[in-house]
Amino acid sequence: MEKETPENIVYHSIRTTLVNAKQKVHTVINFAMVDAYWEIGRQIMEAQNNNTRAEYGAGLIKYLAERLTAEFGKGFTETNLKYMRQFYAVFPNRHALRDQLSWTHYRLLMKIDEPSRREFYLDECAECNWSSRQLERQITTFYYERLLATKKENRESVKNEIQKTEPKTDPDYILKDPYILEFLDLKENNNYHESELEQAIIDNLQEFLLELGKGFSFVARQKRITIDGDHYYIDLVFYNYILKCFVVIDLKTGKLNYQDIGQIDFYVRYFEENIKQVDDNPTIGIVLCSEKNDTMVKYSVLSDNNRLFASKYMLYLPTEEELKKELERERKLIEMRLGDH
Repeated sequence: MEKETPENIVYHSIRTTLVNAKQKVHTVINFAMVDAYWEIGRQIMEAQNNNTRAEYGAGLIKYLAERLTAEFGKGFTETNLKYMRQFYAVFPNRHALRDQLSWTHYRLLMKIDEPSRREFYLDECAECNWSSRQLERQITTFYYERLLATKKENRESVKNEIQKTEPKTDPDYILKDPYILEFLDLKENNNYHESELEQAIIDNLQEFLLELGKGFSFVARQKRITIDGDHYYIDLVFYNYILKCFVVIDLKTGKLNYQDIGQIDFYVRYFEENIKQVDDNPTIGIVLCSEKNDTMVKYSVLSDNNRLFASKYMLYLPTEEELKKELERERKLIEMRLGDH
């Protein structure tokens, strides 16, 4: 336990001041974003309703997305603008918006169709200061329905379940929230999403693949993709100019499981539908498990790959044995280096 000295008392007092200030900044920015998105949604909705031409309504969001993205960054895609329009439609009363709730909270609440159920979660979330993670957990575990089905004298135990999911209290995460970064047009720090071990392995893996001399060209690291408001991060993305295809790589530091395989398949399919060009070959996915003494490698390609391409890519991708040796070697070196600190 830290010894209480006059210096420590002053330090903790100053620390509290700074933490409180950062939390206030977080709240102000969050609500400024929510308020701006509500206003954008209102203007889009009214513009579309006031113009009777069908082609105007259909083309307005595309036009706005192109111009706003060019000037303000990637937070204003067609999909995001449609969410803003939906936000206004679901919450038409501006004065009823809660400044305790973030855009992520409202994105979750918009998915609830029944007004009384949505209003319940809105009130509980604001009054109990739920994080967005807590809100999502309560919705997916049918908290509202379970509470209604529970006798009044037993409802307190149901309410106490929320404490099992701890809120995120570190105010520094304001600069790591993708929505806030988009709103402020700030660059995301990709290293934030990796542990020290993962970061070191990925550093060396990236260099290893580029030094193979088999056509790898680096595209992205911690590539963020967003589906229905949820953010996912692909560890490494390459383009192989010999195979003419994207190669997406996901690293796991624990044992490989079926969810990991499903996740790399999801990444591959996302690239197939959203990133791949017409003349590109099918995207290749590699999921790596670097667990000590049990390194595993799994290649994933779409089921409609023709045999010729499947045979061809094995000539240019590193073999499973090569990847295993590289992972094992790097992990041992990194663990030794970290152990010396």
